[in-house]
Amino acid sequence: MAHSFFSDVIRIGCTPDRPSEYAQALSQKSPGEYRVVFSLACSNPCQVKKQIREYLNAQEYVNEFYQISAQVAEKLLKREVLKIPILTYI
Repeated sequence: MAHSFFSDVIRIGCTPDRPSEYAQALSQKSPGEYRVVFSLACSNPCQVKKQIREYLNAQEYVNEFYQISAQVAEKLLKREVLKIPILTYI
C-alpha cells in the first residue's frame, strides 16, 4: 500500500480481508489515505511478508513501511509467492 502523504514509502502487510477494505480501514484510523498499489493472493501470506521484510530490512522506514518503489515491492512479492517449497527429509 501507499499513503497519500508519502510518495516513496510502501507499506507491506497481509490480511485475510480484501486488500481494498483493509486499506480503507487503515485510512479511517489516520490522517491521509492508504491505497492498494499491488496485491496477490497466496496460501501463506504472513510467511511471504516475513521473508520480504527480511530482504528489505535495510530500507525500513518505520515498522511495516519501506522506502522503496511500488515496482520493487511488486517484484519481491511475486518472487516469494512463486517459490517452490523445499522438502526436508529426516
